[in-house]
Amino acid sequence: MHTSTTSTVPLEPWTPKQLQEATQGEWLHGNIPQGAIKRILTDSRHAEVGDVFLALKGERFDAHDFVAQVATQGCQIAIVEHPIDVDIAQLVVKDTRLALGDLGAYRRKQNAHLKVIALTGSSGKTTTKEMLGSILSRLAPTLITRGNLNNDLGVPMMLLELRKEHQYAVMELGASHQGEIDYTSNLVQPHVAGILNIGTAHLGEFGGREGICRAKSEIYAHILPQGVAIVPAADDFTANIRNSAQAHSNLSFGQGGDVYATEIELKPQSVRFNLHTPQGQRVVNLPFAGEHNVQNATAATAFALAIGIELDDIVEGLEQAQGAKGRLNFIQHQNHLFIDDTYNANPTSMRAAAQVLLQQQGLKVMVMGDIGELGDSSWQEHHDLGRDLAALALDQIVVVGEYANAALQGSSHSEKLHAFATQAEALPFLIQLIQTHQPQSMSFLFKGSRFTHMETLMADLMEKI
Repeated sequence: MHTSTTSTVPLEPWTPKQLQEATQGEWLHGNIPQGAIKRILTDSRHAEVGDVFLALKGERFDAHDFVAQVATQGCQIAIVEHPIDVDIAQLVVKDTRLALGDLGAYRRKQNAHLKVIALTGSSGKTTTKEMLGSILSRLAPTLITRGNLNNDLGVPMMLLELRKEHQYAVMELGASHQGEIDYTSNLVQPHVAGILNIGTAHLGEFGGREGICRAKSEIYAHILPQGVAIVPAADDFTANIRNSAQAHSNLSFGQGGDVYATEIELKPQSVRFNLHTPQGQRVVNLPFAGEHNVQNATAATAFALAIGIELDDIVEGLEQAQGAKGRLNFIQHQNHLFIDDTYNANPTSMRAAAQVLLQQQGLKVMVMGDIGELGDSSWQEHHDLGRDLAALALDQIVVVGEYANAALQGSSHSEKLHAFATQAEALPFLIQLIQTHQPQSMSFLFKGSRFTHMETLMADLMEKI
């Protein structure tokens, strides 16, 4: 799923003076452009009259090569690390990546009235963010991280979309290396910040869960004075997290926390539970499947309470929330149910998705793609998933990808687990499975890491039946 990095809403204009102030750059030959600037962007394909093109450099690309191209598209200003021989106004900075951060931070500071929530975690970030968006946007204009714009480039890109009417911002921060969240949380300057959990996502980059915990705990470093730290009450790393958050007042969620759920009643596509908070308790009918989403709802409640939202408004927002695309979306096709959970995956969310499938009707078929970013643990994690999924009351498990055989071995070659190297090999098996069990209804759940594009296999199967 390609996330657009350009906003569709008119943005607050910039002046050349503000660009220079924010980045501490120098206008080449003192050539200062005239007039308002409508937006700053990094994608040369969309640059046009009134835009500023910021030329990023990566390991495998250098956008300075596209400055001449954007000039032909009518773009008259570029932010660069070195002068380019093109007739265009150029603001020369030391590092364009850091300049993007400076511009995002500048826009954040211009909106001092804004109440900001920052959140991170190994799983549940997107759903918790959507729940918070539903709660807050009912009350006032709210900026919410779009898609996966949660890294050192995505976070400042989101901050550039801040407008004066925004009262709230919900910023998702991701960590792919130590120091990244320290950098992005400093740009964001949150009033409330917290960790949802410490799982096994990105295990490879951090060399273990302790490393993941250290990286995510950087989110507490830049909470504003009188701000609140949100901590999970029942995580393996709760003690470490509390230690990192001790400079601020804490509000915890989950079992044993300040915000928690009881009397959880799982339904096929929703959950009903009692929500307990320091402000009282309420019954919540949550339009999301799975017990893991109750945990996400308690987290969203804690963040919202910490920023001063009334409990009744929180409950109403939770009950009206909608899942993001590819996050447990239920699709009825003929007499079969297809659950699209293909947005991404890690070992924790894969197990949680299996529990949702167990709640459904008919034959239950789990279709699992590879999980990425597990480093040296990849084989073992897929092996353990095979073992755990085979032990559940699922009727069939179809595993696709490089680590399919690891899952097969983990399942002790269970008769209900089938391993395929490619989607093309798995598709005929899935078609045959439906034909064999006609006219019985079946429930399929498709899930894998983003790079596996499991939604393609799901769409192909739906087309063929």
